[in-house]
Amino acid sequence: MGDGALSVWEKSSTARTVPAARPRKLSKVPFVELADGRLQGVVSSGSDIGRVYVSSVESTTYAFGCSTNNNRPCGGARGWFCNHIRALIAEAVLQYGVERVARYLKVEVSGEAADAEAVTDAMTATRPAQDGSSAAAQVFSRFLRHLAYLELAPTTVPLPEMQWFPTTRAVA
Repeated sequence: MGDGALSVWEKSSTARTVPAARPRKLSKVPFVELADGRLQGVVSSGSDIGRVYVSSVESTTYAFGCSTNNNRPCGGARGWFCNHIRALIAEAVLQYGVERVARYLKVEVSGEAADAEAVTDAMTATRPAQDGSSAAAQVFSRFLRHLAYLELAPTTVPLPEMQWFPTTRAVA
């Protein structure tokens, strides 16, 4: 492409995305992202189908937070990662791959056996603090916004707010 010609994907209004490392089951962790210096997402409750938890782990410090969608603190996140945070880490590794998650969180894991458990163990070895200033409201709001897009009727008319949204379609 040294002659100044642009490739097809450079001319499109969509960005290429990295495919999931492995297929995920969205029922347990419907939303996971690496954003705002955190691994963050929404995790379904194991005991109540109507409840979800908003969980996050900060990069570098591994400070964490976990609370329900109506800001009640998680009973399991008392000084250690709760099961919701562990599920979030596991799903992030499935979606992004262990190398990318470890690099984003600045966790040192090595070897071919590196997995979500290795990432979690490396972070908990540093005794992370529970984060009092949780970003639960922002994360849950983004999750709800993503859900709203699923309710839109199929159309070929462009949606202005979606022009930045990445696509996974093949580009010639």
